[in-house]
Amino acid sequence: MATTVQKYEKVGFLLDMDGVIYKGKDLIEGSAAFLKKLRQLEIPYLFLTNNSQRTRRDMALRLNRLGIPAAPKDIFTCGISTARFLAEKKPNATAYVIGENGLGSALHENGISVVDDDADFVVIGEGRTMNFENIEKAVRLVYNGASLIATNLDTTCPTDQGIRPGCGAIVAMIEAATGKKAFSLGKPSPVMMRMARKTLGLRTDETIMVGDTMYTDVLGAVEMGYRSALVLSGHTTENDVAHYAYRPDIIAPCLNDLPESFFLKPLSGQTAEPALPEMANAS
Repeated sequence: MATTVQKYEKVGFLLDMDGVIYKGKDLIEGSAAFLKKLRQLEIPYLFLTNNSQRTRRDMALRLNRLGIPAAPKDIFTCGISTARFLAEKKPNATAYVIGENGLGSALHENGISVVDDDADFVVIGEGRTMNFENIEKAVRLVYNGASLIATNLDTTCPTDQGIRPGCGAIVAMIEAATGKKAFSLGKPSPVMMRMARKTLGLRTDETIMVGDTMYTDVLGAVEMGYRSALVLSGHTTENDVAHYAYRPDIIAPCLNDLPESFFLKPLSGQTAEPALPEMANAS
């Protein structure tokens, strides 16, 4: 509704997915309603994830099946930020890749050729089909001069059966063997956070990051100067926050519990009105 744009300061959301929108295979209660309200209020949002396994099209399909309207353009992955960064720094580069379809697709779309030898980059993403031969080849290439790139440094990934080793754990093996540190392009990397903000056409002070993880979502927002919201619908508890030197701007049980006053700021001369009357306020 156009009146909302006129009455309230411009704002937009970067939204983590697992632990914020859904958890495992289940939609988190209230997330669909909150996103519907954002669309009604013409507040832009972008799904932001450190999962490079699936393509944007695959992720959009999953959201639609959960009842969340989404198109591929609404999703921004660490695989995309990695591919765009490499293409900018070295057009038509080559990469040896440990990862899955989402990462490979992003690299190809940005003109990066996937090779088995003589690679400019060794790019590590999420992968369940890797073997020790892949690690050996990656180590040799990095030792011989290829730049080591990580789509993210998350050491674990959540699954329905529990955690499994994440990209950061794979990268750690290669770093230990070669003595070279990886450059990461996933949250909380300022490269990914800045690309996502620019995708929505927002200024720094107009951007809100919502996530369930302190050391990726909240840290990335704090370092970029974005407002941040930590939701407790994922794996972080309120007690965990005390272990960090930085804090989110707000903590809420779930996405739908974010109070209107946090993101709807009346323009000068306007009177605040309850734009989302059925939304529950955060406790």
